[in-house]
Amino acid sequence: MTDSDKVDAFLEKQTQWKTKLTQLREIFKKTELKEEVKWGKPTYTYKGKMVAAISDFKNHIALWFHQGVFLQDKKEKLVNAQEGVTKALRQWRFTKEDEIDENLVAEYINEAIENTKAGKELKKTAKKPIEIPQLLREALEKDKLLQKNFQALAPSCRREYSEYIAEAKQESTKIRRLAKILPLIMEKKGLHDKYKKA
Repeated sequence: MTDSDKVDAFLEKQTQWKTKLTQLREIFKKTELKEEVKWGKPTYTYKGKMVAAISDFKNHIALWFHQGVFLQDKKEKLVNAQEGVTKALRQWRFTKEDEIDENLVAEYINEAIENTKAGKELKKTAKKPIEIPQLLREALEKDKLLQKNFQALAPSCRREYSEYIAEAKQESTKIRRLAKILPLIMEKKGLHDKYKKA
């Protein structure tokens, strides 16, 4: 099965979004981009570099630009789907009511292609090592089980706990915060786990 066949199959399964997704695909077909399937979604690449993709959601469809941060976005169509998480990725959402302006979409796609050719790419930056504040470090040194459970947490969780203590201005606040997080660490939970969906 070719990538085009896979995209055909993807569109065939669609119910409410078939027309709009097909419309977007037709715009891509007029470009020099290669049609592929990545993560089960139609993706468009230039010399192996991902330029854009189309995807379906419950309440909208999205046109993704992998280096969308470099697009001029004169018509203010693009959004960052996960503010603070995604750096370069931008998406243009279409709901049932939205008309697809094929000329405008083509403009955005062509700009994205030119940016890819020009090598515009937001590189991933290495994260700074986690600096464990003294108060937390002392608590970990005193309790080996606590230390073991802390090390078992994901780096992002360890960073959150460290920053939570370090950001407190007063020593009394640092001590209060430490008392709050110790039971969570013992349960191998992240600072914000209770707010995350199960």
